[in-house]
Amino acid sequence: MELNDGNLQTLTEFMRKTLDPDQSVRRPAEKFLESVEGNQNYPILLLTLLEKSQDNVIRVCAAVTFKNYIKRNWRILSDAISIIGREDFPMKWPDLLTEMVTRFQSGDFHIINGVLRTAHSLFKRYRHEFKSNELWLEIKLVLDTFASPLTELFKATIELCQTHATDINALKILFSSLTLISKLFYSLNFQDLPEFFEDNMETWMSNFHNLLTLDNKLLQTDDEEEAGLLELLKSQICDNAALYAQKYDEEFQPYLPRFVTAIWNLLVSAGQEVKYDLLVSNAIQFLASVCERPHYKHLFEDQNTLTSICEKVIVPNMEFRSADEEAFEDNSEEYIRRDLEGSDIDTRRRAACDLVRGLCKFFEGPVTAIFSGYVNSMLGEYAKNPVVNWKHKDAAIYLVTSLASKAQTAKHGITQANELVNLTEFFVNHILTDLNSQNVNEFPVLKADAIKYVMIFRSQLPKEQLLQAVPLLVAHLQAESTVEHTYAAHALERLFTMRGPNNSTLITPTEMAPFTEQLLNNLFKALALPGSSENEYIMKAIMRSFSLLQETIVPYIPTLIGQLTHKLLLVSKNPSKPHFNHYLFESLCLSIRITCKANPTTVGSFEEALFPVFTEILQNDVQEFVPYVFQVMSLLLEIHTSSIPNSYMALFPHLLQPVLWERTGNIPPLVRLLQAYLEKGAATIASSAADKIPGLLGVFQKLIASKANDHQGFYLMNSIIEHMPTESIVQYRKQIFILLFQRLQSSKTTKFIKSFMVFINLYGVKYGAIALQEIFDSIQPKMFGMVLEKIVIPEVQKVSGPVEKKICAVGIIKILTECPAMMDTEYTKLWTPLLQALIGLFELPEDDSIPDDEHFIDIEDTASYQTAFSQLAFAGKKEHDPIGAAVSNPKILLAQSLHKLSTACPGRVLSMLSTSLNAEALQYLQGYLLVASVQLV
Repeated sequence: MELNDGNLQTLTEFMRKTLDPDQSVRRPAEKFLESVEGNQNYPILLLTLLEKSQDNVIRVCAAVTFKNYIKRNWRILSDAISIIGREDFPMKWPDLLTEMVTRFQSGDFHIINGVLRTAHSLFKRYRHEFKSNELWLEIKLVLDTFASPLTELFKATIELCQTHATDINALKILFSSLTLISKLFYSLNFQDLPEFFEDNMETWMSNFHNLLTLDNKLLQTDDEEEAGLLELLKSQICDNAALYAQKYDEEFQPYLPRFVTAIWNLLVSAGQEVKYDLLVSNAIQFLASVCERPHYKHLFEDQNTLTSICEKVIVPNMEFRSADEEAFEDNSEEYIRRDLEGSDIDTRRRAACDLVRGLCKFFEGPVTAIFSGYVNSMLGEYAKNPVVNWKHKDAAIYLVTSLASKAQTAKHGITQANELVNLTEFFVNHILTDLNSQNVNEFPVLKADAIKYVMIFRSQLPKEQLLQAVPLLVAHLQAESTVEHTYAAHALERLFTMRGPNNSTLITPTEMAPFTEQLLNNLFKALALPGSSENEYIMKAIMRSFSLLQETIVPYIPTLIGQLTHKLLLVSKNPSKPHFNHYLFESLCLSIRITCKANPTTVGSFEEALFPVFTEILQNDVQEFVPYVFQVMSLLLEIHTSSIPNSYMALFPHLLQPVLWERTGNIPPLVRLLQAYLEKGAATIASSAADKIPGLLGVFQKLIASKANDHQGFYLMNSIIEHMPTESIVQYRKQIFILLFQRLQSSKTTKFIKSFMVFINLYGVKYGAIALQEIFDSIQPKMFGMVLEKIVIPEVQKVSGPVEKKICAVGIIKILTECPAMMDTEYTKLWTPLLQALIGLFELPEDDSIPDDEHFIDIEDTASYQTAFSQLAFAGKKEHDPIGAAVSNPKILLAQSLHKLSTACPGRVLSMLSTSLNAEALQYLQGYLLVASVQLV
């Protein structure tokens, strides 16, 4: 925008319109000003109007617009500095702190808050970084430059709050500053107590305490949902006090009693509105962190104090409020996320629960006794009038859960319980009654509580009670409440993963037999309930039920596979729930594996059901699902016992298209699928798709060039060597080895070396040691010796995995005993070191060291976001041994092969062994000969 009269006039007209009471005039004018805000000279034009306009109204309007512009754009500028600072600070931007501190002197709190936001974004990582010298040095640099000005700013801001105590607009800005300053205090004090803050503790703590007790009516808000500035500041101060109480209790001791009193008063006076949730939660967490410390034990010993905490803090904050009820009914996904998945860090209930656990650390007996009274009284109230008083029972169950839980894991639920709480008795008297209720839709919150009780105490309850609960949980899958039927599905899934004796499942398929049909019916019906069409807990329960029940589900599969396929078709239109989709594909894999294990010929009926949907997914390029489709297709193809079906051969050319291999998520499943093609149809490919072999080798060439995917290239090449007819690839062999040597020269990583050794030894096993030696030496004279000396002998100890070690052992045995060049040429000097390396492979621990410089090799960055590969557990491929039963023990093979060689060359082998094999290796070798019952001559 040019700085001219025309633009000044335009701006004046639009500003006048922003003052128009008519919304249809005002809104477009505001929109116009927003749209030109980014133009060059816009702020200069506003300042010119402010200075030169004759109209006072326009001058005020220009001033307000300019202030808002600065306010908005300082935020943008501060965000930009934060992003750059995270990368460049402190090494590449050493004077950033000085520049920021200088801005504190500006007196303009819009600018100061921008600086504080930037500082917060830079320093908050100190809260979760691991200790290191670099981190200490950076924090020291920050403290030396920033701590003192921050303290001065803190004091000055508090004074300004007193000066402007009646100016609401000034207070809003100043309290935002105080909250940011308090957050910075937390970050700078998190790793250790800095000397500066220890010296200035009186300044900070006395002011923090005053702010906690401050109550300015102007800052109170009518909004019941959104926390106001006062609540946000006090919440952060509670966090700061908890940090000091936990980590620096000795230094903080003189201040602690007054903070306990102030925070106690806060808790007692805070209302039940949602806007106080964060404050109440942080305040309770402060008390929880204090009561766990031996130093402060004396503050809580008095029975009256404990009773008061239970009565005035814990019980009121465990109540199920109308806001919780709304979330339960209308925002079930968020409710489940908080309640089941532990993202309820900031909830009152979670904080109250933590306080109960904290108090039980030193006062388990008295606390349990006090709460037992409350629990009995709440249950008594419920019994008087369940319809009106159901929330009393909800609080009682939550209280019992808090009281009983000492240690918990996601896998096993509660692993350690308070022995003073009789969980079994409570289950029989109060939980079973809700689960047994004929009407699954009555009191849904209490039903959800009961289900959750079974789920979290599953490791503590006896098996007969769990078996009693199973059919009741199955019935609750039909509940209308999303939370209730989700909890039922989740509880069943968790029960089905419990281990019994002999590593079997605790609940057996036989014990499930009476409920199998209803379980499967109700799980699939639950997916049709409103709000649960893509419920990941239900789909996970379907997957786990299939896995537990195994062949007992076979009669139901024809019906269920239709439902699963239909669901797959629907979600493939717009995949939005990654966990749901993953469990859906796992369930498909289980259906296939279980049914085809009983009857392999049924594989065709699965292909009939699935291929139309798979075709649609591949044609529409549903990126999230393509890797899954390839895994399921691999599973299906691997089940085939006869030749490869035509439907697969029709797809084969498409699998070689370069575009498919551009996506990293496609590579592992595609390689596995091509391996299945080679295993089942190598002869068909050689005869009817020979023109596609160069494409197959092109895939290998692409993979081998990548540090991230070279092992996948070797998987593919190993399958080609193992399965393809010799004559079909003979013309390409030399080029394959040349490609591998080029990669060795350009970047030799441990992973590549290990894969390379498995490949050359497999080649030797398949085509013979002479063929291996000849192909190396045809590329370059004496190349075979160089590979043995520089790669095989020094590196074979790094090979890992039983099958990989076996391939290398058998390959090396063939080189030692079936390659004449090893006995009669300059390669002979390598014979004993190679044997020594082989015995090392058998007897020494695996060398898993990685060269120092290799740690810094960059794996290629993908250019943009790509769908990651998610391995399907139930599409798992059995480890394939290309040597198989032909060699069961390579040590015996070595003994037998050396015996055969020594018979052909009497005296030679013994002579080489006695002159240059070390004594320990010779001793091992004699052991192999003894077990094989052979001798060397």
